Amino acid sequence: MSTLPDVAERLPDALQALRDRLAAAPLRLRTPGRDQAARAAHAVVDQADDYLLPRLRDLDAPLLTVVGGSTGAGKSTLVNSLLGAEVSPAGVRRPTTRAPVLVCASADRAAFAGDRVLPGLARTTGGDGGGMTGGLRLVARDDLPAGLALVDAPDVDSVVEANRELAGQLLAAADLWIFVTTAARYADAVPWELLRTAQERGTALAVVLDRVPPEAVREVADDLAGMLGRAGLAAATLFVIEERPLAGGLLPEDQVGPLRAWLHGLAADQEQRAAVVRQTLEGALQSLDARVAGVVAAVEEQTAAADALAAAAEAAYARARAGVAEGVANGSLLRGEVLARWQEFVGTGEWMRNLQGSIGRLRDRVGAALSGRPTPAAELQGALESGVEVLLRAEADAAAERTVLGWRTLPGGPGLLDGRQDELERASPGFPDAAADAVRDWQGHLLDLVRSEGAGKRSQARLLSWGVNGAGAVVMVAVFAQTGGLTGAEVAVAGGTTAIGQRVLEAVFGDAAVRGLAARARADLDARAEDLLRAEQDRFDALLDAAAPPPDAAEELRAAARALAAARRVRR
Repeated sequence: MSTLPDVAERLPDALQALRDRLAAAPLRLRTPGRDQAARAAHAVVDQADDYLLPRLRDLDAPLLTVVGGSTGAGKSTLVNSLLGAEVSPAGVRRPTTRAPVLVCASADRAAFAGDRVLPGLARTTGGDGGGMTGGLRLVARDDLPAGLALVDAPDVDSVVEANRELAGQLLAAADLWIFVTTAARYADAVPWELLRTAQERGTALAVVLDRVPPEAVREVADDLAGMLGRAGLAAATLFVIEERPLAGGLLPEDQVGPLRAWLHGLAADQEQRAAVVRQTLEGALQSLDARVAGVVAAVEEQTAAADALAAAAEAAYARARAGVAEGVANGSLLRGEVLARWQEFVGTGEWMRNLQGSIGRLRDRVGAALSGRPTPAAELQGALESGVEVLLRAEADAAAERTVLGWRTLPGGPGLLDGRQDELERASPGFPDAAADAVRDWQGHLLDLVRSEGAGKRSQARLLSWGVNGAGAVVMVAVFAQTGGLTGAEVAVAGGTTAIGQRVLEAVFGDAAVRGLAARARADLDARAEDLLRAEQDRFDALLDAAAPPPDAAEELRAAARALAAARRVRR
């Protein structure tokens, strides 16, 4: 095939790179364009494997001619008639899946026995292939000219999905289509979908109009020719076969002879054969631009969907973090039991009147702790611990519910939630224990801060040895004592007693140190809440990370398509 330019290695290598990118196209989110793009990517990969790469690497290989068409159009009878013998059983069980038949010259058998063409289809050489699904029955004959192979494909409109898919795969692997239809069905929708595909891909095409009543040959043929012209397929060669009785299961010679002569002429004429290959090969390569662009658009849609889903989860948990911060800062945690325990801890007013008396009470509480009875400080800390845990659990549950609700309305979200919605719409089962541990650790850290702050203050060492827990309790209350969430009476009690508690601490540590203790304690609590809620958000992020495309996926596809286009320009 010397008329074709030398393609060397650049074009096949560029096509292989694009093929590999498409095979790995990240289309895991159930976005609106996902399924169509996945089919397109799969179709390009199959065509690259079955036809484009083998043809580019062996331009002189025999012309692969696929005979396709609708159910009952007479494809097998036509193939048998072209060969003058039954090689493809006609009228077999429909719609039972059977292996397609590839007939080639004995001299060309080696070109099709291996996996150079249609590598995904296993070969068999015996029987009719009826028990074989997704394979190819190979028949070599001495009376077929070298350079030409015929494939009898399954029905393009078969009710068996495997048949339809295999028919489409074979048509995409063809150098030349012979599309068979009938006078009764040539206007059906399915055949024209395939013909439009041939037009879009520039495939060399011949159309056989079968079973035409002799008296209607001119009328029907002119009508079909007009339809082909309007569809941009005026260059397709049209053959008409009249409805005549079969002779031994074969079409009359005067009806099938013109098509056989045309095919044998292609086989014998290297220039004509090269022109057919060039037309189909160039058309298929050119069609990749639009087909790959559709996949790129779908990958970009995936990226946009992933970004929206990530933003929804981030917003839900940011709101939860803000909710915890507000709950800590607005004084609402000092209500109820906490307020009661605080009043019990500081007394009804005696401490306010006499700071020295408060020191004595702290000593008494140390004694109570040694006796095994809970001290008021311990009970206050327990009430605060419970309140913070309840706040954390409420915000974690709300964030999970908001994320699930958001994902249900966003492209790709429902697919990620499938089978897991009940699990994901609330905090994880381990969250309550994790929250409890975090709050207890926070309280322990706060007491360590109090001990560390008092370690160098000798005049107050005795007070600290008696009242570290008590001092810590006052710092804890100070963290929650911004009283925006309390009633007037609660403000008066909580605010007043907190102020007195702070005076005790200021007498021990100094004003700046007390403010620093409260600030560090608040920052540590915020950090622990952040970690807890971030771990909860990670459940959603992990689902999304497993499905979202890499950030540069679309650009990598574009780059591979550009490289192929550049290689095609060099080839020309």
